[in-house]
Amino acid sequence: MSDRFTFSSAGIVHELELAMDRVGGWNAALVKRMCEGDRLAEIREYLLGQAEITYPEHLINCDAAPFVPQGWEMAEHRKTGIWKWDPAKVAFHLSKRQERGSFIEGNKLLKELEEKPVLNANVLDYLLAHQELIPESWKKDENGNDRYIFFWGTIYRDANGNLCVRDLDWDGCRWGWVYGWLDDGWGGSDPAALSAS
Repeated sequence: MSDRFTFSSAGIVHELELAMDRVGGWNAALVKRMCEGDRLAEIREYLLGQAEITYPEHLINCDAAPFVPQGWEMAEHRKTGIWKWDPAKVAFHLSKRQERGSFIEGNKLLKELEEKPVLNANVLDYLLAHQELIPESWKKDENGNDRYIFFWGTIYRDANGNLCVRDLDWDGCRWGWVYGWLDDGWGGSDPAALSAS
């Protein structure tokens, strides 16, 4: 009798399908990737206790020069070293003047944030490149309003000479960025991203 395994039993295939549905996130493309090269051998080694799963550390160089949109220039960039991504170490900060439907001018908010550990645009751009890391809860605030998360550690000057800050926001289909001018009003849906560590 051979030890060779075959999928002759529809029951085993069905169990695998049910398990993939239960844990979620599986699709045909992932199953195809699982079957490429030696991946199944690696999975087998893990199941036999001969290998471990390690998760990549997402380290962001917040000292690097940030992305600067065409025609813009960087006015200020707070360097904070290498920052390890952990969504639990990100806090959303609102000025008291942004609460209960009020607004604060961006220039005044910038002054209030001078001593706060604001995250810079390197974190924003890393998240845009690795959108799977962004928590679902970041899309909306506690009141169900669209959230615009600003990265005040990098201040830009746009092509017209206006100072501005870029944000991370969900447009209903994907994550992207827009910006706010410091001369405009900033409300309760416009938190500053801070390092909580």
